[in-house]
Amino acid sequence: MKRVLYILTAAAAFLLATNAADAQMSKPYYVNGGWQFNGTPGNSFAKSAQGYGAYAEGGYYITPMLAVGGFASFNTNNEYIPKQTYTFSDNSALTTDLERSIYQVPFGATLRYRFMRTEIQPYIEAKIGAEYSTQSTYMSTFVNRHDNWGVYVSPEIGLTFFPFQQADFGFQIAAYYSYASNRNHSLDIKGINNLGFKLGIAF
Repeated sequence: MKRVLYILTAAAAFLLATNAADAQMSKPYYVNGGWQFNGTPGNSFAKSAQGYGAYAEGGYYITPMLAVGGFASFNTNNEYIPKQTYTFSDNSALTTDLERSIYQVPFGATLRYRFMRTEIQPYIEAKIGAEYSTQSTYMSTFVNRHDNWGVYVSPEIGLTFFPFQQADFGFQIAAYYSYASNRNHSLDIKGINNLGFKLGIAF
Protein backbone atom coordinates (compact mmCIF):
# COMPACT_ATOMS: atom_id res chain seq x y z
CA MET A 1 0.00 0.00 0.00
CA LYS A 2 2.77 2.42 0.92
CA ARG A 3 4.56 1.64 -2.34
CA VAL A 4 1.39 2.45 -4.29
CA LEU A 5 1.05 5.76 -2.40
CA TYR A 6 4.69 6.64 -3.17
CA ILE A 7 4.14 5.88 -6.85
CA LEU A 8 0.94 7.95 -6.99
CA THR A 9 2.60 10.86 -5.14
CA ALA A 10 5.60 10.77 -7.48
CA ALA A 11 3.33 10.64 -10.53
CA ALA A 12 1.27 13.59 -9.27
CA ALA A 13 4.40 15.64 -8.58
CA PHE A 14 5.72 14.85 -12.05
CA LEU A 15 2.45 15.89 -13.68
CA LEU A 16 2.31 19.14 -11.73
CA ALA A 17 5.90 19.99 -12.65
CA THR A 18 5.25 19.12 -16.29
CA ASN A 19 2.12 21.27 -16.36
CA ALA A 20 4.01 24.19 -14.78
CA ALA A 21 6.81 23.85 -17.33
CA ASP A 22 4.31 23.57 -20.20
CA ALA A 23 2.50 26.69 -18.98
CA GLN A 24 5.77 28.58 -18.83
CA MET A 25 6.89 27.42 -22.29
CA SER A 26 3.52 28.28 -23.86
CA LYS A 27 3.44 31.92 -22.74
CA PRO A 28 2.38 34.12 -25.69
CA TYR A 29 4.90 36.85 -24.89
CA TYR A 30 8.51 37.44 -23.82
CA VAL A 31 10.21 40.20 -21.83
CA ASN A 32 14.03 40.43 -21.58
CA GLY A 33 16.36 42.98 -20.02
CA GLY A 34 19.85 43.31 -18.59
CA TRP A 35 23.48 44.29 -19.14
CA GLN A 36 25.12 44.90 -22.49
CA PHE A 37 28.82 44.89 -23.47
CA ASN A 38 29.49 46.85 -26.66
CA GLY A 39 32.43 47.55 -28.96
CA THR A 40 32.65 50.13 -31.75
CA PRO A 41 35.00 48.68 -34.39
CA GLY A 42 35.85 50.34 -37.68
CA ASN A 43 35.95 53.97 -36.59
CA SER A 44 38.81 56.32 -35.74
CA PHE A 45 37.01 58.37 -33.07
CA ALA A 46 36.53 55.91 -30.18
CA LYS A 47 37.67 52.33 -30.76
CA SER A 48 36.84 51.06 -27.29
CA ALA A 49 34.87 48.02 -26.12
CA GLN A 50 33.19 48.55 -22.75
CA GLY A 51 30.32 47.35 -20.62
CA TYR A 52 28.54 50.67 -20.04
CA GLY A 53 25.23 49.56 -21.48
CA ALA A 54 21.78 48.10 -20.82
CA TYR A 55 18.81 46.88 -22.83
CA ALA A 56 15.12 46.04 -22.60
CA GLU A 57 12.94 44.25 -25.13
CA GLY A 58 9.65 42.46 -25.37
CA GLY A 59 7.34 40.86 -27.88
CA TYR A 60 4.25 38.79 -28.60
CA TYR A 61 4.24 35.42 -30.39
CA ILE A 62 1.89 35.68 -33.35
CA THR A 63 2.67 32.01 -34.04
CA PRO A 64 4.20 29.46 -31.62
CA MET A 65 7.69 30.31 -32.95
CA LEU A 66 7.50 33.83 -34.45
CA ALA A 67 7.20 37.00 -32.35
CA VAL A 68 7.01 40.71 -33.10
CA GLY A 69 7.91 43.35 -30.53
CA GLY A 70 10.00 46.35 -29.61
CA PHE A 71 13.36 47.18 -28.04
CA ALA A 72 15.43 50.01 -26.56
CA SER A 73 19.03 50.11 -25.33
CA PHE A 74 21.95 52.40 -24.64
CA ASN A 75 25.74 52.20 -24.79
CA THR A 76 28.60 54.51 -23.89
CA ASN A 77 32.09 53.93 -25.29
CA ASN A 78 35.00 56.07 -24.08
CA GLU A 79 38.61 56.36 -25.25
CA TYR A 80 41.38 58.29 -23.51
CA ILE A 81 43.89 60.14 -25.72
CA PRO A 82 47.20 61.03 -23.96
CA LYS A 83 48.46 64.60 -23.92
CA GLN A 84 49.69 65.99 -27.23
CA THR A 85 49.83 69.27 -29.15
CA TYR A 86 47.18 70.17 -31.72
CA THR A 87 47.73 72.93 -34.29
CA PHE A 88 44.96 74.85 -36.05
CA SER A 89 44.60 76.71 -39.36
CA ASP A 90 45.16 80.12 -37.70
CA ASN A 91 48.61 78.94 -36.46
CA SER A 92 47.38 78.59 -32.87
CA ALA A 93 48.12 75.46 -30.85
CA LEU A 94 46.68 73.60 -27.89
CA THR A 95 48.41 71.01 -25.73
CA THR A 96 46.00 68.77 -23.80
CA ASP A 97 44.80 65.24 -23.21
CA LEU A 98 41.35 64.18 -24.45
CA GLU A 99 38.48 61.90 -23.52
CA ARG A 100 36.36 60.85 -26.49
CA SER A 101 32.89 59.41 -25.96
CA ILE A 102 30.22 57.89 -28.20
CA TYR A 103 26.78 57.61 -26.59
CA GLN A 104 24.08 55.63 -28.46
CA VAL A 105 20.37 55.10 -27.84
CA PRO A 106 18.74 52.83 -30.45
CA PHE A 107 15.07 51.83 -30.31
CA GLY A 108 12.52 50.29 -32.64
CA ALA A 109 10.85 47.04 -33.72
CA THR A 110 11.94 43.40 -33.46
CA LEU A 111 11.17 40.16 -35.27
CA ARG A 112 12.19 37.00 -33.37
CA TYR A 113 12.12 33.34 -34.34
CA ARG A 114 12.71 30.70 -31.65
CA PHE A 115 13.70 27.19 -32.68
CA MET A 116 12.26 25.28 -29.70
CA ARG A 117 9.59 25.69 -27.01
CA THR A 118 11.50 23.93 -24.26
CA GLU A 119 13.45 25.09 -21.20
CA ILE A 120 16.26 26.14 -23.59
CA GLN A 121 15.04 28.34 -26.44
CA PRO A 122 17.65 29.32 -29.06
CA TYR A 123 16.52 32.15 -31.33
CA ILE A 124 17.49 34.55 -34.09
CA GLU A 125 16.27 38.13 -34.12
CA ALA A 126 16.24 41.12 -36.46
CA LYS A 127 15.91 44.70 -35.22
CA ILE A 128 15.21 47.88 -37.13
CA GLY A 129 14.59 51.39 -35.86
CA ALA A 130 16.21 54.73 -35.16
CA GLU A 131 19.30 55.73 -33.19
CA TYR A 132 20.09 58.93 -31.34
CA SER A 133 23.82 59.43 -30.77
CA THR A 134 26.17 62.02 -29.34
CA GLN A 135 29.91 62.20 -29.99
CA SER A 136 31.75 64.24 -27.38
CA THR A 137 35.37 65.32 -26.95
CA TYR A 138 36.22 66.35 -23.38
CA MET A 139 39.22 68.69 -23.05
CA SER A 140 40.67 70.46 -20.05
CA THR A 141 38.53 73.57 -20.49
CA PHE A 142 35.56 72.70 -22.72
CA VAL A 143 33.49 69.97 -24.40
CA ASN A 144 32.97 69.65 -28.15
CA ARG A 145 29.68 67.80 -28.68
CA HIS A 146 27.74 66.68 -31.76
CA ASP A 147 24.20 65.22 -31.80
CA ASN A 148 22.74 63.24 -34.69
CA TRP A 149 20.11 60.70 -35.73
CA GLY A 150 20.31 57.67 -37.97
CA VAL A 151 18.66 54.44 -39.08
CA TYR A 152 19.53 51.38 -36.96
CA VAL A 153 19.61 47.70 -38.05
CA SER A 154 20.85 44.70 -36.06
CA PRO A 155 20.90 40.90 -36.43
CA GLU A 156 21.15 38.92 -33.19
CA ILE A 157 21.57 35.29 -32.14
CA GLY A 158 20.96 34.05 -28.62
CA LEU A 159 19.06 31.82 -26.28
CA THR A 160 16.79 32.04 -23.26
CA PHE A 161 17.04 29.43 -20.54
CA PHE A 162 14.36 28.63 -17.93
CA PRO A 163 15.98 26.33 -15.33
CA PHE A 164 13.31 26.72 -12.62
CA GLN A 165 10.08 24.89 -13.36
CA GLN A 166 8.08 26.65 -10.63
CA ALA A 167 9.44 30.15 -11.34
CA ASP A 168 8.28 32.45 -14.11
CA PHE A 169 11.72 33.74 -15.07
CA GLY A 170 14.99 32.58 -16.58
CA PHE A 171 18.15 33.93 -18.20
CA GLN A 172 19.23 35.26 -21.58
CA ILE A 173 22.56 35.36 -23.41
CA ALA A 174 22.99 36.80 -26.90
CA ALA A 175 25.53 38.17 -29.38
CA TYR A 176 24.78 40.90 -31.92
CA TYR A 177 26.09 43.14 -34.66
CA SER A 178 24.52 46.49 -35.44
CA TYR A 179 24.94 49.38 -37.83
CA ALA A 180 23.61 52.91 -37.39
CA SER A 181 23.73 55.43 -40.25
CA ASN A 182 24.60 58.39 -37.96
CA ARG A 183 27.12 60.71 -39.61
CA ASN A 184 29.48 63.37 -38.33
CA HIS A 185 31.56 64.91 -41.12
CA SER A 186 33.76 66.99 -38.82
CA LEU A 187 34.85 63.83 -36.97
CA ASP A 188 34.92 61.64 -40.11
CA ILE A 189 32.17 59.35 -38.77
CA LYS A 190 30.29 57.74 -41.64
CA GLY A 191 28.06 55.37 -39.73
CA ILE A 192 28.61 53.53 -36.44
CA ASN A 193 29.35 49.80 -36.29
CA ASN A 194 28.77 47.88 -33.06
CA LEU A 195 29.63 44.35 -31.96
CA GLY A 196 28.79 42.96 -28.54
CA PHE A 197 26.97 40.56 -26.27
CA LYS A 198 24.14 40.70 -23.71
CA LEU A 199 23.43 38.97 -20.40
CA GLY A 200 20.03 39.38 -18.83
CA ILE A 201 16.86 38.02 -17.28
CA ALA A 202 14.02 36.52 -19.31
CA PHE A 203 10.33 36.51 -18.43
